[in-house]
Amino acid sequence: MKRQLKAVSLASCIGLGLGVYGLAAAQDQTLDVATDPSFVPFEMMDQETGEMTGFDMDIIKEISERAGFDYNLRTMDFNGIIPAVQTGNIDIAIAGITITDERSKIVDFSDPYYDSGLKLLVNADDDSIQAVEDLEGKKVGTKIGSTSYDYLEENLGDSADITPYPGSSDMYMALLGGSVDAVFYDAPNVGYFSQTKGEGRVKTVGPLYEGQQYGLALVKGSEWLESVNEALAAMKEDGTYDEIHAKWFGSSSSDE
Repeated sequence: MKRQLKAVSLASCIGLGLGVYGLAAAQDQTLDVATDPSFVPFEMMDQETGEMTGFDMDIIKEISERAGFDYNLRTMDFNGIIPAVQTGNIDIAIAGITITDERSKIVDFSDPYYDSGLKLLVNADDDSIQAVEDLEGKKVGTKIGSTSYDYLEENLGDSADITPYPGSSDMYMALLGGSVDAVFYDAPNVGYFSQTKGEGRVKTVGPLYEGQQYGLALVKGSEWLESVNEALAAMKEDGTYDEIHAKWFGSSSSDE
């Protein structure tokens, strides 16, 4: 009888050990995560540490811990992020990516994690531009591959000189230097610049265009989609999301 109990106990220990090992193995995966290094305050390079920081960086760190994966962070121009996910060179991307029907055909999106839109930015002493319609005959800067560029092309076409820039800092410097009359881009990024480096020199004008939502982009059919969505839901439920939001935007998401 004792011999039989020992056998059962040994079998139980082996089974438990394999179960724990299996769980650890399932969580011991390293994914390639892409971001755009110039979309402040969502993602930006900390000049002192040389590491990426920002709202999105805190979000992906929290998601990875809850979903059970490690990750290698890779930076690239925004225009190359969706193609990189589409081809499987990147597992997940987080870079203030607007969820669109067109993009959803080639990548899977997580549930939305940020509500946004598009906004105009002009020089502080310019009162001639108050809406997108006022851009006719003028030079406007935006970002390559962005929904703001698509919007300008669809609504202005050849009636304005539309210049797409590879990075948001490039288009802001173009505005300050007089190369363009206005910048049209994602509202949180435009607003952040107007209150920091552009304070006193630029201003936001007009309404918020195209209510948009950001999502994480994953490879089509990704096994991680459900885990990412569960992590996001849990973060919003327990208040972690609001804490991260307040850290970067000065208020909880519910205050907006």
